[in-house]
Amino acid sequence: MASNKNQHFVPRCYLRPFTTDGANVAINLYNTDHKRFITGAPVKHQCSGDYFYGKDPQLEAAIQALEGAYGNALREILSASYRLRDDHRRLLRRFWLLQHLRTEQASQRSVEMAQATEAVAGLENSGFRFQIKEAVQMAMRAFAESMDIVDDLKVCLVRNRTSVPFVTSDDPAILANRWHQQRQRCSGLAFGLHSAGALFFLPLSPEVLCLGYDGDVYTVPHNNGWIETRRESDVLAMNEHQFLNCRANIFVRDVSHSEAIHLGFARSESRRPRSRYQIHYAVLDRKEGEYSRYRVVDPKEMQEHQEAIIHSQAVHAIPSSWPCLLSWRPGGFVFTNGTGLGYVRRAGTTRGSTPSFWKERALR
Repeated sequence: MASNKNQHFVPRCYLRPFTTDGANVAINLYNTDHKRFITGAPVKHQCSGDYFYGKDPQLEAAIQALEGAYGNALREILSASYRLRDDHRRLLRRFWLLQHLRTEQASQRSVEMAQATEAVAGLENSGFRFQIKEAVQMAMRAFAESMDIVDDLKVCLVRNRTSVPFVTSDDPAILANRWHQQRQRCSGLAFGLHSAGALFFLPLSPEVLCLGYDGDVYTVPHNNGWIETRRESDVLAMNEHQFLNCRANIFVRDVSHSEAIHLGFARSESRRPRSRYQIHYAVLDRKEGEYSRYRVVDPKEMQEHQEAIIHSQAVHAIPSSWPCLLSWRPGGFVFTNGTGLGYVRRAGTTRGSTPSFWKERALR
């Protein structure tokens, strides 16, 4: 059995730089449900649940090992004169991916999507109820099986030289995609971990943020792994992703920023999706040789058809702006094979696919 009953889905080693005096005892937070700022909340009660990962000691040990490595690396990263090393780039990618997959918000989205799919398929009374713990354990298996899926993304650190701090949240590991959300040819497609134009944001402290990006689409000029920003607009643009994606709590170290947090969330609230998923129901339209063609219909029509496909699609918030430090790469490119898979990065073309992939200019 797991040795710790109270298991954190956002670990205390991650939250430490955002806690009061960095002591990892108390933290200031803005609760988005109640629109209320709370000072000095105990860290040990934040982002945790009883046996959140279940009672598998091997799973708990594996998670603790990665968290321990992250905590050790973070102390180096936040020290003076640090230069970003390749082993830390790899660790930051893996920690970001783990954190992206394992939060309560991420698991709740999986549960809601599964339940909605069951309802459309008429399976809601099947006797099996997909719950948070099952979703978490599935996410951990997905992490173990595909942790290299973001290894091709470039990584740099953003040093905040403004008076506006980076904030974090109860769902801090942000997956975004500026290219995808600004290209007409991507209309109707969802993006994911494999997608061309992928970005990730992970605040490491109020002064430092980890940025991951598709180097075939974007360029970020940096020196020894660092880029400095003196634009408050850059920091606000990256903070907006925390407001758009959090479940209920935004964390900030300094109480003096409480009003700014309240206003920041208020500006972003209308952009938060009402639902984080869409369910599409498609019925067999016709067959052309060995291929079958389906058309999307209202689920109410499903009883009239013998053969159908149910497809669930993630919904991503669209921010009001993007940081200026993120530029388009001249001559940038993406890959596609013309299917519903959409546009993928170069690394995704090596896994084998039919039909084959071809290259397209990113900004055509």
